[in-house]
Amino acid sequence: MSNDLQGTSIAFLCAPEGTEQVELTEPWTAVEQAGGNPRLVSTQSGRLQAFNHLDKGDTFPVDTTVNVSDHTEFGGLVLPGGVANPDFLRTDPAAVAFAKSFFDAGKPVAVICHGPWTLVEAGVVRGRTMTSWPSLQTDLRNAGATWVDEEVQICEDGPNVLVSSRKPDDLKAFCQAAVEAFKR
Repeated sequence: MSNDLQGTSIAFLCAPEGTEQVELTEPWTAVEQAGGNPRLVSTQSGRLQAFNHLDKGDTFPVDTTVNVSDHTEFGGLVLPGGVANPDFLRTDPAAVAFAKSFFDAGKPVAVICHGPWTLVEAGVVRGRTMTSWPSLQTDLRNAGATWVDEEVQICEDGPNVLVSSRKPDDLKAFCQAAVEAFKR
C-alpha cells in the first residue's frame, strides 16, 4: 500500500441508483489503497443503490451532493458506469456542471463504461481520444471525440488528464491508470 494520494479526496459522481457496483467499488478501493480519500457525490443525499448489471446490488452512503460541493474539494473525479447511472446524471444540470468543473480546473477525470454520457452532455469530449462501452462510440464521435477500442485510454490532449475504459473486465488497468493520473 502506498500513500501517493495521502490527503487527496477523489470524487465519485453517481446517480441515486443505477451505478454498476464493481465500477464504483474497485476504483474506490484503489484510491484507498493509494492513501486517498474517496467520497461519494450524488444528486441526492441518503444512500445510493448500486447494481450488478440489471440486479440490485448493495447500497452506499452518499457523502455529499453536487448542490453543496465543487471541484475545489477534490483532486480528481471518477465517473463509474452502469447504463442508468450516467443517463440520469446527464439530465441533471448540477451533476453535468459538477463534472465539467473538473475539466475547467484542469483536474484529472477517470470514466468507464457508459460514464462518458455525462461528459458528452458537459461538452468536454471534443478533441479527446477515449474509449467506452462500444454502444457509446457513435455518441462520442458525434460529440467530437476520437473513439478507440482499448482496455484503457489516457488522453492528455486537453485541459486535463482523461482516463477512460470500456467495461468491468478492464478495471485492473483502469484503476492503475486512474490512480497514476490522480497522483499528478
